[in-house]
Amino acid sequence: MLYLATPSGADVRAAMQAGLLACMTTPAQGNVIPPGALYACDNGKFGKGWPGERAWFAWLKATVDRYGPDHCLWAVAPDVPMDAAATLAESRPWLEPIRARGIPAAFAAQDGSEHGLIPWDSIDVLFLAGSTAWKTSPAAHRLAVEARERGLAVHMGRVNSRRRLRIAQAFGCTSCDGTYLAFGPDTNLPRLLAWMNELHATPTLFGDEA
Repeated sequence: MLYLATPSGADVRAAMQAGLLACMTTPAQGNVIPPGALYACDNGKFGKGWPGERAWFAWLKATVDRYGPDHCLWAVAPDVPMDAAATLAESRPWLEPIRARGIPAAFAAQDGSEHGLIPWDSIDVLFLAGSTAWKTSPAAHRLAVEARERGLAVHMGRVNSRRRLRIAQAFGCTSCDGTYLAFGPDTNLPRLLAWMNELHATPTLFGDEA
């Protein structure tokens, strides 16, 4: 499992360049992705970073052109946090345009997405978003298992503790992200890397690939 974070400090950037971490970027972030690092493009919908559809897609194109599609793990389509039906309606028109940029399309599953509201044939990555209670629930777990059985990657957002990392691993997530390194990176980076080493030494439902 790969952890995505913002490039907060020289040591974090070095870890990204070494492939120990990947970089999460958003339209409002403004950080330079470390050379050669893997990265993913969030849309900024959770929080105050959403610039609108046209500006978001222009930013996405510019980011992929600058850093290359080969290093891009995925881009998440516009969503509506905590609203599964509205997310499906908002995301669906953007999934193929994302793929047309040569990058995988991620869909942000929300509370209730388990009720037939996942466009499985149009996505490459299932992003477990929604509330904390939902994304760690049996319903989200079942979606994650189904995604992996379909050959899709699975990502969990807002993972900022060892316990949450273990949940993401148990769900078979291929990646996760959080703001853990944005606060006290000198202390938290060694701790996070130690947690990741523990996970990689522990067998998972899907083997070492997760």
